[in-house]
Amino acid sequence: MPWYYAVAERDHEIQNPTSPAKLRLLGERLRLGPSSHVLDVACGKCVPAIILAREFGCAITGIERASEFVAEARERVAASGLEERIEIVHADASAAEIEAARYDVAMCLGASFVWGDLNGTLPHLRRAARSGGHVVVGEPYWRRWPLPDGLADEGYVSLHDTVDRFRTVGLVMETLIDSSLDDWDRYQTLHWRALEEWLAAHADDPDAPEIRRRHEADRDAYLLWQRDLLGWAIFVTRNP
Repeated sequence: MPWYYAVAERDHEIQNPTSPAKLRLLGERLRLGPSSHVLDVACGKCVPAIILAREFGCAITGIERASEFVAEARERVAASGLEERIEIVHADASAAEIEAARYDVAMCLGASFVWGDLNGTLPHLRRAARSGGHVVVGEPYWRRWPLPDGLADEGYVSLHDTVDRFRTVGLVMETLIDSSLDDWDRYQTLHWRALEEWLAAHADDPDAPEIRRRHEADRDAYLLWQRDLLGWAIFVTRNP
């Protein structure tokens, strides 16, 4: 089967429900500058890194395990003229050697699954960030808690309890940048278009029925309850 997200995120530049303006806001909140070094875990196509490096002059080391995304990321970095500011490492971050206390910012946007879940990921990011630096995570949370009967929490919790997960490992919450419905609709509906076009062009592919099933199930879940109940925010914390 074609890797599902390589198909579904064909047209995504930012592979999370956020926007270029909010990524620039993130850079401002972090007070990034030419002396800043950012670790971007699961950097995907590298568009957030390009925005931050272009706007603030910071250096970024991105780690990405998916070869499809690494190839596109390197093309984008070359086209942006930022090769001297952005390094892309093709590796699984969970198995990579990440130097302790090397980075001003250790960031993971929408990929806390790299170390299992948010609880598993935060200690690794904190270790990578210098004392006085920042740990930044893009993570879902539930806008309504407890959830209506019959809905699985998928490992996510309320906004307050999500913040508590950062506090538990000793990180100090400084700010968050929340996603809007427009951010969510852009992120989700780009999936729909890419998948429908792929299915129309590959109707005889043996994997098409399973891709159709997953696509329609994900779309229905978003329309029925996720759009109202599931939030996503960029959490910005200080490493004491």
